[in-house]
Amino acid sequence: MGRVFGMILAGAAVLALVGASSAQMGGGMGGGMMGGGKGGGTMGGGHMGSGMMGSDTGKGTAPEITAEQAQKAATEYAKQYLPGFTVKGTAPLTGMHMTMYQAELSGPGGETRILHINPWGNVMPFGGPATR
Repeated sequence: MGRVFGMILAGAAVLALVGASSAQMGGGMGGGMMGGGKGGGTMGGGHMGSGMMGSDTGKGTAPEITAEQAQKAATEYAKQYLPGFTVKGTAPLTGMHMTMYQAELSGPGGETRILHINPWGNVMPFGGPATR
């Protein structure tokens, strides 16, 4: 009887450990390490709604920005964080549900910087300085 109880106890301990590690690693829908702080556990984060299956509508909580708004966001970012850099242009990066933008900046010494602007207007530097 004691041996059966020990096996049941060991099985319950294994299930508890698997459940705890799955919860910490973001297992299941809606968790994840690449959530971006805006919702679901997808790399895009934010457009999955509550993270339950079937709730993906393909639309975010805020409307997508336009190319002109992305250009303006990149210009404002350059003014604040990269003085002397100018925006050469922006290009759309279309995904399955949303459109991001990539802006190329050129600096006073001939260096180039790339910025990514997500569908909600957040600007993220991409890579480091480069010369051509």
